Parts: sequence; structure tokens; C-alpha cells
Amino acid sequence: MRVDELEYDLPPALIAQRPQPRRDESRLLVYERVSGSVDHRTFAELPDVIGDALAVVNDTRVVPARIPIDRPRGEVLLLERLDGDGLWEGLARPTRRLRAGTRYGDIELLEHLGEGRWRLRLHGEPHGETPLPPYITEPLGDPERYQTVYAREAGSAAAPTAGLHFTPAVLRRLDVARVTLHVGLDTFRPVAVDELADHPLHGERYEVEAAEWGRIRAASRVLAVGTTTVRVLETLARGAPLAGRTGLFVTPGFEFRRVDALLTNFHLPRSTLLALVMAFAGVEETRRLYREAIARGYRFYSFGDAMLVL
Repeated sequence: MRVDELEYDLPPALIAQRPQPRRDESRLLVYERVSGSVDHRTFAELPDVIGDALAVVNDTRVVPARIPIDRPRGEVLLLERLDGDGLWEGLARPTRRLRAGTRYGDIELLEHLGEGRWRLRLHGEPHGETPLPPYITEPLGDPERYQTVYAREAGSAAAPTAGLHFTPAVLRRLDVARVTLHVGLDTFRPVAVDELADHPLHGERYEVEAAEWGRIRAASRVLAVGTTTVRVLETLARGAPLAGRTGLFVTPGFEFRRVDALLTNFHLPRSTLLALVMAFAGVEETRRLYREAIARGYRFYSFGDAMLVL
């Protein structure tokens, strides 16, 4: 698949700069693959739409991972905690002016891994700012709005944004199972090659309890909440262990073995997340749905509205 097939035009005014006052007030575009029908709901109606499907959520928690540095002025974005005392992988800028072996405040840079990635030691626990995506230019009043209400396992550099719409009231009406995937470089790194197959994946850590995987495996229908959950479920469905790293790359033509329905936000052009949605819903169908969402003024990206593919 050529990366330019992942392009679409989005009016800048539709990029959501702040979350809705209530999480479940977000709009929900519902697409039924068999009939091709499209419906427009609110997120609070999700339990009425998915029936008896088991909703599988990613319970990772975003760490305050954006840490400013001085001399030179820049920042470090923590991506993943590594094995070892205080060891992390992160992105640092301005990389060309930084030196291995130098300490910048609580950050000690150990080794440049290429493309702005560093192995580093953090002296203490993360205490930076919430790592909002660069297209969100307004300050976030409450950092908890960039966490899901069910987040518990700290380790992500970005939120699994399909889960941001849930409220405790919505969750109480659903049968829910949990997995954990710590969102890192793979999920939000832009695609900078012409052919999607040439895009490198570094892998992200996941873990699933045996009892939860037993419930998921036995469920008659599974709703994956977000693209990160899809990657965990389809990794396990291919015989992977219950904890490890996944570099699973889901693109059109992929065979889904455990995901029956997908809840997701509207994603950036030229992104691996959009390719995953196209793999599940169909390439032309996804383009049609995005055109309709734009025409109807849906809000896009992390704090935007949601889409349910049945």
C-alpha cells in the first residue's frame, strides 16, 4: 500500500483542541459492515448499539513524560521504561546539541539510538508535563482528561484515545475485559516512506492476565476499544505469550482472528492507525466514512469524536 493512499483533506477547524465537557457527550458514527449502513449517535448510547459484545479496553496510564531541559533549551519525551534502575528510552531535542554522558537536570543521556531516540537514566520518577500531541495547541486544564477513567498501569507516552469517551456510567452497562499496551513510538510516529511496508516498527510492551485472555478467547463477540487493543488481541490470537512486545503491523489485507468490532477515533493522515482502520473497515469504506464525518462536522483526533465499526 502506498502511503499517499492514507491522505485526506481535513479542515483545521475540525481538529479538536479540548475534550467535551462530558466524556460521553462525544458523537459516535456507527458503521455496519455487512449492510453498509451508517448511523449517528452519541457515545452514551454505545451499550445500546454493541449488544452482548465483550468490550476489551487498554488500561495503560499516561506518565507525565514531557520533561523540559536547559542549556540547551529543549525537552525529553519519555517513551518506555527499560529494564534497569531508572533506565528509559526517550526522544530528546535538540538532539544534535546533546551529548551522551551528560546530565540535564534529572535526565542523564546515555546513548543516542538514532532518529532523536536516546537511552537515558531518569533520576527519580517522571514529573514532567502531560505529553499532548503537537496538533493540540491549547493548554489542558485538567491532565486527567488525557487519561481514561479505567487507566491504572502507568507506562504510556500517549493516551489510548478511543477510551477517553468512557464514563463510569457507560462502563457499568458493559461487560469489560482489560489488556495493557504501553503506547510508545510505534503508535504515534508519522510514516515517512512511500510504501507502507517499508515503515519500521520498534515494538511496544503489552501484558494480559491469563483469566482475562480466557474470557476474551471464549467470548462470542469482541469489541476492541482502540487500535492498541487490536494489536494486543491479534498478537495473542497468533500464539504469542501473555506478556512481551508486539511489532504487529495491521494493514489492508490483514486477517482478523479475534476482533469482531472496533471502536476508534478519527486518525491522522499518513498514519499506521488509519491503515489499521482501513484493514478492518475496508479502504474505500473508510474514505467514505471520513468524508461523511467531515461533512457532518465531526471532531477529529485525540479529543475528537468516535467511530464504531460493527
